[in-house]
Amino acid sequence: MPRSDTPLLDADGVDQALTSMAVRLRAAMLPGVTLVMVGVRTRGVPLARRLATILTRQTGETIPVGAVDITLYRDDLDRAARWPVLHGTEIPFDIDGADVVLVDDVLFTGRTIRAAINSLCDLGRPARIRLATLVDRGHRELPIQPDVVGLLVATTRDEHVRVRLHEIDGVDEVLK
Repeated sequence: MPRSDTPLLDADGVDQALTSMAVRLRAAMLPGVTLVMVGVRTRGVPLARRLATILTRQTGETIPVGAVDITLYRDDLDRAARWPVLHGTEIPFDIDGADVVLVDDVLFTGRTIRAAINSLCDLGRPARIRLATLVDRGHRELPIQPDVVGLLVATTRDEHVRVRLHEIDGVDEVLK
């Protein structure tokens, strides 16, 4: 199916969605528990950094940010036509007992999040793991739901939602 590239969010819309997400994340913080952000590579990482920056401004506390590479935790590795490229997990803090916010750009089937949760659990035992996603497009194959969403978009299974971020793509926008 050809891409229509219908704009859903521009740069201001992305900023507003992230600010709203940060407010909701802050409201549900656990008292006395360290809040950390872990972005799913690739676009979840800059989103996690932005959310951490907003939360740091709101709380006055520095929010650590890490990155998780789910490549080896995917359930479709045996179907890949080529060797996977690893980008590495970088979590320079202890997640034991932490309030971990897992951040991704688009939530679709839930399989990426399942893989990310498995990866995190290999690193420690968090107090809890919450999911923050900029776009939820539905069509879950696994019982995974986000705790915080920037934009809920109705799609068909064959439609695509593209998130472009300034840090990677030179522009902030969400397209359908």
